[in-house]
Amino acid sequence: MNIENTQSQMRKGILEFCILSIIRRGEAYPSDIVEEMKGAKLHILEGTLYPLLTRLKNAEMLTYRWVESSSGPPRKYFLLTEKGEAFYGELEQTWQELSNGVNALTNGGAETPS
Repeated sequence: MNIENTQSQMRKGILEFCILSIIRRGEAYPSDIVEEMKGAKLHILEGTLYPLLTRLKNAEMLTYRWVESSSGPPRKYFLLTEKGEAFYGELEQTWQELSNGVNALTNGGAETPS
């Protein structure tokens, strides 16, 4: 088995949740999202991020605003919509259930607090 492929698949499964978590704290510029993900050891390329942001925007989970930049073209800052907040809440609940289940299994069946 290829561990890199398995690790990649695990990361892809939580990528959307992590990105929405960052944006939920306040509007975010894509390169800032990339840097924050790298800081958390969850590396993502801009070529992966931009299509995901577009898909979330098209699904009305995100909106954006243009901000003039003193060092180049205007920047697009993303923020969660009301629909995106609701979706985030569902993802957060799913993450908690998965995390608790995985912890229970990997800790030898020990119960973990809900």
